[in-house]
Amino acid sequence: MLTLNSKIPSGPIENAWTRHVNNNLRLVGPKNRPKYKIIVVGSGLAGASAAASMGAMGYKVECFCFQDSPRRAHSIAAQGGINASKNYRNDGDSTWRLFYDTQKGGDYRAREQNVYRLAELSTAIIDQAVAQGVPFAREYGGKLANRSFGGVLVERTFYCRGETGQQLLLGAYSALEEQIAAKTVKMHTRTEMLDLVVADGKARGIVVRNLETGKITSHAADAVVLATGGYGNVYYLSTNAKGCNVTANFRAYRRGAGFANPCFTQIHPTSIPASGEYQSKLTLMSESLRNDGRIWVPRNPEEKRAPANIPEADRYYYLEERYPRFGNLVPRDVAARNAKDVCDKGLGVGPTGYGVYLDFGAAIQDKGEEAVKAKYDNLFEMYERITADDPTKTPMRIYPAVHYTMGGLWVDYNLMTNLPGLYSIGESNFADHGANRLGASSLMQCLADGYFILPVTIGDFLSQHPAGEVDTHHPAFQEVEKEVSGQIDRLLSVNGTRSSESFHRELGKIMWEHCGISRNKEGLEEGLRKIPELREEFWKDLKLPGSSDHLNQSLEHAGRVVDFLDFGELMCRDALLRDESCGCHLREEHQTPEGEAKRDDERFAHVAVFEYKGEGVAPELNKEPLAFDALPLAARNYKT
Repeated sequence: MLTLNSKIPSGPIENAWTRHVNNNLRLVGPKNRPKYKIIVVGSGLAGASAAASMGAMGYKVECFCFQDSPRRAHSIAAQGGINASKNYRNDGDSTWRLFYDTQKGGDYRAREQNVYRLAELSTAIIDQAVAQGVPFAREYGGKLANRSFGGVLVERTFYCRGETGQQLLLGAYSALEEQIAAKTVKMHTRTEMLDLVVADGKARGIVVRNLETGKITSHAADAVVLATGGYGNVYYLSTNAKGCNVTANFRAYRRGAGFANPCFTQIHPTSIPASGEYQSKLTLMSESLRNDGRIWVPRNPEEKRAPANIPEADRYYYLEERYPRFGNLVPRDVAARNAKDVCDKGLGVGPTGYGVYLDFGAAIQDKGEEAVKAKYDNLFEMYERITADDPTKTPMRIYPAVHYTMGGLWVDYNLMTNLPGLYSIGESNFADHGANRLGASSLMQCLADGYFILPVTIGDFLSQHPAGEVDTHHPAFQEVEKEVSGQIDRLLSVNGTRSSESFHRELGKIMWEHCGISRNKEGLEEGLRKIPELREEFWKDLKLPGSSDHLNQSLEHAGRVVDFLDFGELMCRDALLRDESCGCHLREEHQTPEGEAKRDDERFAHVAVFEYKGEGVAPELNKEPLAFDALPLAARNYKT
């Protein structure tokens, strides 16, 4: 059994974080910080902000990414915005309201104290970004602009048109580059982490492969931070960049780190629908579009008219009718399930029948085309380039797609996993979003973790251990290097007939069909039968060109598919064991009469944490009970 000490501070939630920092955390003095070396894996918003912040504090930091520049991290793809409870609109927002909306949106499957801390730190994130020069949209008078996102009744989302992730990443990147120039941070690009090194019970370093030369090397440190994002590409088709993977987290899991809530996967409701088997990824259309776009389908399944020719009486604005209080701004899981429902009933649009309209006609008529385009022009341009349709003339067609993963490595309140010295931040951990993430909250978590939480909490661990306790001469490094090289040799020696891409695509279909928008016992059991069969075929029939001593992207991808195959099985196992519906996890056996998720708080008000027990052995389920003292459990209601 894992030891899961969450280190949650006692007492009132409103000042828990301040009290924890002042009373519970040991610090490392500025003269001693340069003695400690910290490895950060990942250079997106979480990784770049953490590496820059800790470098600025004086720690010796080494940052690793497999891209050719930190600016290529997937954080750049985030579009719609970042939440903060500044209450600039004077519409009733507050730290408590943001906490409430986030906890409710996650269907009460997150730690209260983590969620409140996220809300509390949100305002400082905006101040930090503005100080860095992030060009947030502004009102005519110069004040920062806000807009709404799903699951809330206030306007608290700060944005840079549809480029918010890119602009925030440029801010973090500039801070990172400053520390690289100051030589407090050493950057390793085109370098992929392939395993974690655990020595004497602590995370002490990583083994990496240089993607250009194929060279395997080890790197030791006093602490390791994983900021490697989510695992949505287990479904093959997703809105994630093609390079996104689960390898760093899954290798840490195999070394003893607990993996929490792997089945909690968010299906984003506004993606451009797949148009054929040839596609390798899907394109996100920002949730911000739901501020002005109305979602509808024809009421008649036999409708053949163009959308502009369908009168209002024959249009089914299903979210507005089913959820009159929130309308098109219901949370993502609710919007995604409802889109699937109307399409399953034969009301879907487009050549496949799996699409719904996102219509800006009313907004353009009310506000004028130029005003609407001023908000969304780059998103409209992206859509037109991909589909050849102009959203100002004809409605967008959208359909849900895999987007974000709420599950991740288990961490305590200090963001440390159960493995001493191993930290996980941003989407890489499970901590803040429960069973469903509200829109515009991912960037908030990444920057809260990287700028404001980890740089403070990591000192508590480091201060209790002398710097440089272990270096790469420790036998554990040689042992892990040997295992990594052996895995690569095994992949290259199969010499079958199928590409790793074909196996990945087949796994994705299994996951989408059996562990997608909705799940049921029979389907999950079928997935748990099919995935081991596919894995067995992978190791018999994989075909990889080239060798390991140079750039070989087929080899890179095959290594990631190995982990997706094992991880997909873990996801299905978690979804099967969680015999309830909550947030994005809809078990068809557990629904209200209206088709909403029906929780089982008596049996499942906990974090499911899986412990690796060895090759071919079922993982052990550990449970961290969740307490609801500040915000009592309540059924989610977005209708009234």
